[in-house]
Amino acid sequence: IKFLQAYAKINEIPFDELIPYLDLVAVSIASDIVPVTGENRVLTYFGLKRLNTEPRIGLSSIIKISRMTGKEFSVNDVVFKIGPRINAAGRIESGSKAVDLLVTRDDAMAKEMGDRIDDYNKTRRDIDRDITREALQMIAGDPKLSNSRSTVLYNPVWHKGVIGIVASRLIETYYRPTVILTESNGSATGSARSVPGFDLYKAIDACGDLLENFGGHMYAAGLTLKKENVSAFQQRFEEVVNRTITDEQLIPKVEIDAEIEFRDISDKFFRELKRFEPFGPGNMAPVFVSRNVYDYGTSRVVGSSAEHLKLELVQNQDPNKPISAIAFGQAHKFQEIRWKKSFDISYSVEENNFRGGVTLQLNVKDIKVNET
Repeated sequence: IKFLQAYAKINEIPFDELIPYLDLVAVSIASDIVPVTGENRVLTYFGLKRLNTEPRIGLSSIIKISRMTGKEFSVNDVVFKIGPRINAAGRIESGSKAVDLLVTRDDAMAKEMGDRIDDYNKTRRDIDRDITREALQMIAGDPKLSNSRSTVLYNPVWHKGVIGIVASRLIETYYRPTVILTESNGSATGSARSVPGFDLYKAIDACGDLLENFGGHMYAAGLTLKKENVSAFQQRFEEVVNRTITDEQLIPKVEIDAEIEFRDISDKFFRELKRFEPFGPGNMAPVFVSRNVYDYGTSRVVGSSAEHLKLELVQNQDPNKPISAIAFGQAHKFQEIRWKKSFDISYSVEENNFRGGVTLQLNVKDIKVNET
């Protein structure tokens, strides 16, 4: 955006002519997971307005493919619907394919390229899922690795374009600093991800003599090393992490903003929440906790791999007024909540657009079953 501003100023392009680029600005800010604060907050706000009213032809194609036509896009929608499809082109084929889509002014071309990019994304998802499964099996089959305070895995045939995603996925299961390596141009190259509070960059820097190069920041990094140094790096990195990470940093946490009851959640309540949008890094959607919650009896496992929960929940205060909820990646807790025991949930409140209707829904972050 700064380049665009400078270019417009030097070439005396009127400010109004920059307005059509705001949809791209919103997609860039959201997809890069940068703080939605200060100037970024203003740009994202107006960029989402543009995306929801007059998106460029290429983005409109992705919106149709992701079945979001007629629905209001949020930062989260960009992160999970648009961003992955644009990024998939570079991960699987070439980033130029995404650029071609975003600059085209031809409807037929946009549909053709949009379909192609959607295919790239499906391929990316399949590869991501397969590598994640292999990586989890490697950890589970190695007692030493299972009990480590870090994860460093190397497989020369893993696809370079998805190893960053795989590193993030592994942290969902093994909550600890993670490095995933594959072979590229004769060297081992990879992506690293951290957990909140732990300085990943500093830990990798402590292994610098084993690396050809690396770069990044506190929570994410990329690195390259000779293949013969992978084992030594794995050992050194574990030593550094073991020495510097705290027990507390190895425990996942959900930051709670307030405790409320289901009866507090109303259309008026949600309208007040929306005044704080757009939500994103630096201005996350409020997370609430409600206690003594029960399954209404109609909850079920959903998802193509049966990994999510679609919930109908009630509280003691209003046992006959269920509220809908979705718990992504928490299908393993299904049997626990069906024991008729009460449980506590942390969640954000969102709109659910389904078949033309709009209802409030809880996006469940965590479920804690009460022991008594």
